[in-house]
Amino acid sequence: MAEMKGKLMLIVNTATGCGFTPQYEGLEKLYESYHDKGLEVLDFPCNQFGNQAPGDDAEIHQFCTAKYKTQFDQLAKIEVNGENECPVYTYLKANSPAERVDGIKNKAIMKSVEKLSKSCKAENDIKWNFTKFLVDREGNVVGRYSPTCAPKDIEEDIKKIL
Repeated sequence: MAEMKGKLMLIVNTATGCGFTPQYEGLEKLYESYHDKGLEVLDFPCNQFGNQAPGDDAEIHQFCTAKYKTQFDQLAKIEVNGENECPVYTYLKANSPAERVDGIKNKAIMKSVEKLSKSCKAENDIKWNFTKFLVDREGNVVGRYSPTCAPKDIEEDIKKIL
């Protein structure tokens, strides 16, 4: 994470076999639009939600670059909840504002998804794939966005910070 000092980061736990997987396209668009201005997208594959990221790191990377032409950083597969959770996610969850879930329909979807999540035990736990965190240039978590929040819906927040 030291390499990211001074950069705006959008950090996402992803899965290649999820209903939200097409969000890779929107994440790539944000990356292409704002990378030169200091945005980094950090992709952390995670298999904790419905076993929807079953491949190894190389297989996941191949899928993302072939299907969605992703260029942003994809890190090793991790856990985001529980005793083996990645320390980055421990920090993000402990220091983030309330999760943004827009619209009644999306709130209903998230309530249903939360019931399926076997690893979501604590209030701040990640509920599903494609939860997004926006971290400013000083390392402050300034936004937490539900899986139902499309990458394009984060663009205004990114522009304000950049």
